[in-house]
Amino acid sequence: MVKFAAGVDVGGTKCLAVLLDEGGNVVSQARIPTPHADVLANSIVDLVQSLGAFESLGVGVPGLITSGGVVRSSPNMPSAIELPLREQLEARLNKKVWVENDATCGALGEWKHGAAAGSRDMWMVTLGTGIGGGLVSGGVLQRGTQGFAGEIGHMVVDPQGPLCPCGKCGCWERYASGSGLAFLGGSDSGETVITAAREGDSAALEVIDRFAYWVALGLANLANITDPDTIVIGGGLSQAADVIMSPIGEWFKKLLYAPEHRRHAALRVARLGEQAGAIGAASLATLENTYGQ
Repeated sequence: MVKFAAGVDVGGTKCLAVLLDEGGNVVSQARIPTPHADVLANSIVDLVQSLGAFESLGVGVPGLITSGGVVRSSPNMPSAIELPLREQLEARLNKKVWVENDATCGALGEWKHGAAAGSRDMWMVTLGTGIGGGLVSGGVLQRGTQGFAGEIGHMVVDPQGPLCPCGKCGCWERYASGSGLAFLGGSDSGETVITAAREGDSAALEVIDRFAYWVALGLANLANITDPDTIVIGGGLSQAADVIMSPIGEWFKKLLYAPEHRRHAALRVARLGEQAGAIGAASLATLENTYGQ
């Protein structure tokens, strides 16, 4: 009998759910607007039950998620403070449930079924409104002591830089995210800069090059520290790969330590698109022997 696993990616505006078969194939999917934290568990239950029968459930949520599946805080749901989401879902479904950071789920999805399949040491870097990250090292998905590993968007790259909402100055995501691209270009949105760059606007292309420098600076820091074989670029800005990936690659080579003596990490664009987080969440059950809550 084929076993099925459900996965949910809780986003800022929508919750996307998928049902995976044993081969990692998406057999059904559904989505709803992201609900208030007070009704999140009930809404997830209704959502996944619409997919069909399943044996396990994984849920990816932005923010700080403990190893026990408690949402300590989430930027998209300010009222989700110490929310025992795993406990709530298991009580309602009477099934095994995993709850994990959404970027970590995205990394798992791309590692198991996407652009980093076959890798043993990889980063998934999501460039969206902010920056998220997930790390696989030695063939093991890394969570850190408290489950908070991968908050790379708040790596300080410029101590004299602009104030971040987190309270520090010069965080990486202030320069290398969608909002960072808008900031560098003095524009209302990063999309405006990208559109102009695609049209050959010289000023926009200069902004893209500056943006690529900041992205590559952070990637080089990650590579210098962890020595991955693959870095996958996902998130909304990955849709502008035709504009941003080449300059990012050039700056990455220049900023990487001892580039002449090492094999460079492969920079790849995410393959799973918006399903990466949900597919990764559904795959959490496959890690039970080496990763658990």
